Amino acid sequence: MKMMRWLLLCVVLLELSATAAKRPNVLFVLTDDQAPWAVGVAGHPLAKTPHMDALFKSGAYLPNSFTVTPVCSPSRASLFTSRYGTELGITDWIKPYQSWEPAKGIGGTEWGLDPKRIVWPRLMQKAGYDTALIGKWHLGQPNYYHPTKFGFRYFMGHRHGGWATVDPVMEKSRRDKGFTGLTADILADEVVGFLKKKRNKPFLCCWFTRAPHTRWLPVSEEDAAPYSNMTDEDTPVPHPDYPNLDTKRVKRMTREYFSSVRSVDRNLGRIMQTLKDLGLDKDTIVIFSSDHGYNMGHNGIWHKGNGHWVVKPFPEVTNPNVPRGQRPNMYDTSIKVPTAVRWPGVIKPGTVINETTSNLDWFPTICKMVGVRIPDEATIRGRDLTPLLKGRDVAGWENDFYGEYSTLHQSQTHMRCWRTGEFKLVRDYLNPERDEFYDLRKDPDETTNLIGSKDKRLKSVIAEFDGLIRAKMKSVGDSLLKNMN
Repeated sequence: MKMMRWLLLCVVLLELSATAAKRPNVLFVLTDDQAPWAVGVAGHPLAKTPHMDALFKSGAYLPNSFTVTPVCSPSRASLFTSRYGTELGITDWIKPYQSWEPAKGIGGTEWGLDPKRIVWPRLMQKAGYDTALIGKWHLGQPNYYHPTKFGFRYFMGHRHGGWATVDPVMEKSRRDKGFTGLTADILADEVVGFLKKKRNKPFLCCWFTRAPHTRWLPVSEEDAAPYSNMTDEDTPVPHPDYPNLDTKRVKRMTREYFSSVRSVDRNLGRIMQTLKDLGLDKDTIVIFSSDHGYNMGHNGIWHKGNGHWVVKPFPEVTNPNVPRGQRPNMYDTSIKVPTAVRWPGVIKPGTVINETTSNLDWFPTICKMVGVRIPDEATIRGRDLTPLLKGRDVAGWENDFYGEYSTLHQSQTHMRCWRTGEFKLVRDYLNPERDEFYDLRKDPDETTNLIGSKDKRLKSVIAEFDGLIRAKMKSVGDSLLKNMN
């Protein structure tokens, strides 16, 4: 009897091992602060990104991909959990541990993402994947929130938000270590080393780059080359007629920013070539996205959802919750992210998916891709994208988008957003004079705020969207709703 049980156990283990062996590898590339326009396939003349372009064309390009919160920490938390930041207590970027103080307002009461949360890297690790996170974490600096608590066997990089572009101090093997060279190259070297490791199980490698987060320089001569001799006259800006725009500064930053993007692109080429050289390219799903978008002179600002004015002089302060120089926002340039998926043998090269997707969708999508079951107790806000990726006609796909951002540090706001292909409403429930409404069909750049329109149809849409926002807030348990009229 014991022998029979032993044989049955061996058969089960062999079957599980065989199933794991058949599962695809996953390389998840998450850039930091990369705008939806900062990739060549989007059409920007200064985006010299041949390797990104090749990746985007080799599978599916998702031009209507969004992040539900346009700043680092809550976006990353949503990516891993498929939950909104308000559900997780993370609504703004997490300060370094040494400078942390409890933030006033909704959220911001945790030092990081609760390790008890259900996350897809841990599910993949339990399913037999060799897992690594190389690069930026920014979901908690104390050891309690270490990436290895979330299913990553190996971590190398930085636990909090920003660090040096050159000669960085980063964590490796649970110790801080000084490195020599450009951070972009050092992280890519680590990814290449992980890919080359001999293993008898599939792998998950999350390459979460530092670039193109500011500061952008220095970069290699190769990455700077396309912009080194470029003049202001050669450098376009998105809204050159914006009142008092500091055009000279915008053009300089644009060139520096794109050189930083190229540092990612060049290293992406190295990593994709490594997959090919190792014979892994046909067995590896490659996902490319960013934690949020970016502005570079758009509507007079630069940066992301916690934007900064780039005009001279700064607008006068009219609200104590929004300090001088700050422009919190949920512009499309902040909430849209450049996104592509390469899935050899499944996604047809050149596929373009125009349906609305978000970073909430990665949890159910990746689990479906690799055949990992999601526990019944998990709350999943996102949707499985595999039918779209496979080119199936998904009738009734909901293209409305809901986003949120309660800023807690440089400003105090409670922004909630509802967007369709036609219109977009942004409510700031702490500062209602900041409410915005845009007709995206006539004004895709969101230059004209119609919140005060007397047009009966627009007023009706605003009221409808406000009801949809409140209903969504109720459904996700947004505690802000209790304090609203």
